[in-house]
Amino acid sequence: MRPVRRLLRISAEPRLALACALVAPLWFIPGVAGLVLGGAGLAAVVVATIVDWMRLPGREYLAVEREVPESLGLGDETPIRYVVQSRWRRDVTVRIADELPDALQGGATASGTAVAVPAGAEVVVTLPVTGVRRGRFPLGRVGWRAHTPLGLLAAYWIGESEHSVLVAPSVSGVRRFRLLAIQHRLHTAGVRALRRKGEGQSFAGLREYAVGDDPRHVDWKATARRNTLITREYSIEQSQTVLTLVDAGRGMTQLAGAYPRFEHALSSALVLTDVAVAAGDRVGTLLFDDEVRAFVPPRRGRGALGAIRNALIPVTATMTEPDYAAAFRYLAVHQRRRALIVFFTDVIDVRASRALVAHVTRSAARHLVVIVALRNDALIASALPSGRKALDLYESAAAEELISSRDEALERMRRAGATVLDVSPTGMTAAVVNRYLEIKGRGAL
Repeated sequence: MRPVRRLLRISAEPRLALACALVAPLWFIPGVAGLVLGGAGLAAVVVATIVDWMRLPGREYLAVEREVPESLGLGDETPIRYVVQSRWRRDVTVRIADELPDALQGGATASGTAVAVPAGAEVVVTLPVTGVRRGRFPLGRVGWRAHTPLGLLAAYWIGESEHSVLVAPSVSGVRRFRLLAIQHRLHTAGVRALRRKGEGQSFAGLREYAVGDDPRHVDWKATARRNTLITREYSIEQSQTVLTLVDAGRGMTQLAGAYPRFEHALSSALVLTDVAVAAGDRVGTLLFDDEVRAFVPPRRGRGALGAIRNALIPVTATMTEPDYAAAFRYLAVHQRRRALIVFFTDVIDVRASRALVAHVTRSAARHLVVIVALRNDALIASALPSGRKALDLYESAAAEELISSRDEALERMRRAGATVLDVSPTGMTAAVVNRYLEIKGRGAL
């Protein structure tokens, strides 16, 4: 960060204006007394101002650095640090103002954050910031003003930054599910512990029994030793190909809470990707609206999660109509091997849902398709009339008709051989992971 050169780096504070306002009435006292008192008051203000100016630090004695992570997760609260280093011999108060991009909320606001800095000390101010829009954004300037306890004048500097910050799809859900998996507490997030029945399992270790575990796997000897239920954990030695297909069309632009449904789909897709990578599967992704926006071929390893996350960063949902035919043609060319296709989409539109059903039917002949249909909670709420007025009843009837058409489209997909999850965007992650683990446990691929 480099300071901007300014001809004037000293400014008057409101306290100086107040002092002048208090002295001014003395000049209106009649006679010599007014001149003497007014002159004395003015001299006192001038002397105090000179003293205050001499107590202000020079530019070389005070520095402020902003430390921002290279990347933030969308919707994640991340701390940023402002490091104030003083080599001045006196205590000062520093007010920090930060011009962060609109994609970030929080930090030091334009009104400034005040911090007391003792003589020759280093003070660190930590403030939360939240990414509200994905992409790479240049960081703005940082300004700071320093004044002494007298507070008549202030020295100020403005520093410019050549750095930028990347707001990427959130991986907080990935970290949470990974931590719960390590602690064997995935059931607290709504994920059931499913195991494949029959032959072909290999012993992986022991852990505490969780709701949903097979009672036949309880290790009674270990239970007696530890005085708590202990179950044997098995791993299925089977590698699959998991491909997430995400609709970026107009239906995904609708808000579900604070963010569009598209963002919820990306977050769930990343969690599923991480769970599949941990299981040894090959993972990839395809995003599309009226054209293919991003494609990452299936691959193994932790590098796959980073590659998919990087591919998602520049993609946003648009108001265009999704071209299902183009997406499934692209999928047929680039993914010939049988795979688990997890398709995040919306099927409110009747005409579009017919095209989707046709392509899902063809794809189900080769792949195992799971349709994650993002439920429109606001539409469901509208189906319940909130009043007795004609407009309320009309809106309720229209909502019921859309919901009925949607249910019919989902049922046609089920009859075509696709697995359908009809879930709310805010709670779909656990449902998606559960269905993946069920498919994995049954060896359906």
